[in-house]
Amino acid sequence: MTYQASASTFASYSAAGAPVIAELLANAQKTLESDLDAARSYVARVAALLNGETSVEGRAAISGGLAPWQAKKVEAFIEENLDGGITIDSMAALVRLSAGHFGRAFKDSFGETPHAYVMHRRVERAKRLMLSTREPLSQIAIACGFADQAHFSNLFRKQVGSTPNAWRRTNWVETELAQAA
Repeated sequence: MTYQASASTFASYSAAGAPVIAELLANAQKTLESDLDAARSYVARVAALLNGETSVEGRAAISGGLAPWQAKKVEAFIEENLDGGITIDSMAALVRLSAGHFGRAFKDSFGETPHAYVMHRRVERAKRLMLSTREPLSQIAIACGFADQAHFSNLFRKQVGSTPNAWRRTNWVETELAQAA
């Protein structure tokens, strides 16, 4: 299926939105193979921006999504609690929504389910810890909220494409060389 855009389709597009669009398209490309729904959501947000819909802090305005204050509050809560259990109920209660409504609103706002978002954030934190400490992978897994090293390794390999140990060896050398220079 091809899409033919008319001359007026993107008439109200502003170049100021280019960095946001580039980030959304990069996220869509990353998730295309693993999560088709999330990739579609990113592309829909790009289309919304190109069609002149307003943007709030880099998120296309989508009806049914979280309000900006709710999104900020949930993001901060997730970052503060990555090392422990984060439930849909606790996030929903934080922003005064039912669990079902929260799940739909979160996906509309962030382009992925709350669980997928938390797992991505945990992997990102693990990457930072692997490069900044010499802690064993089992300790990093626990510090990032994974049940055990096997759970961490399986998820890391799915998201990054290599095992945590291989990724650490490859990137650790570059970090040590950069610090020496």
